[in-house]
Amino acid sequence: MLRKSLEWGLLVLIGTGILQGFSSAGGSRDKAVFNTAAQVSYLTENEKAVVYEINKLRSDPPGYAREYLEPLLSRYKGKLLTMPGEEVSIVTQEGIAALHDAIRELKSSPAVPLLSPDSCLTRASRDHQRDQSATGRTGHEGADGSTAHDRIRRYGEWRIAMGENIFYGDPDARSVVLHLVIDDGIPKRGHRKNFLNEHFRLIGVAMGKHPGWRNVCVMDFAHTLKEKTP
Repeated sequence: MLRKSLEWGLLVLIGTGILQGFSSAGGSRDKAVFNTAAQVSYLTENEKAVVYEINKLRSDPPGYAREYLEPLLSRYKGKLLTMPGEEVSIVTQEGIAALHDAIRELKSSPAVPLLSPDSCLTRASRDHQRDQSATGRTGHEGADGSTAHDRIRRYGEWRIAMGENIFYGDPDARSVVLHLVIDDGIPKRGHRKNFLNEHFRLIGVAMGKHPGWRNVCVMDFAHTLKEKTP
């Protein structure tokens, strides 16, 4: 039976002020607006698709719930979930309750700013992805003991907020986002909160093979980042 491994999201915030004056795509479904990584050379097409899918979610959380989450309600049998396009069911921890929770939260969530790709965050994500692709490890701690904060600081200094999501399993971009939005088995829904965090403006994505889970996708987030000079 295929299983999915979902890790805790890491979120660090400095200050409590609410940021004002941001712009977002609102309810627009314009692919060109969401595709902020289209012209980036350091991301693969699948990594660009992850950025696109997260932006689609952030632009209209209620619409995303209606379009992609509600159709999954009929795909549970007890704690088994069969995702669209997959023949093998996933054994969930909470069953349909986690999906209901995700739908409720997204339907009450406002649009937040779209994310733009960042080369420093991508290098930090790539470091962790390559580490786990080679070692088969899971989680946010690197084989060298590094945290997401440590890896990002190798390349730049972040401001306001930073975070990290990691997904193991299906490499399809929509599947990555859907599973982390549902956040089955994660009591505080850390991945979902990172996706919906209004303080995040930048993203780095790295996807690669994983010896234990087929695929690993590391996503690092920040509000702003000042690149380190040589």
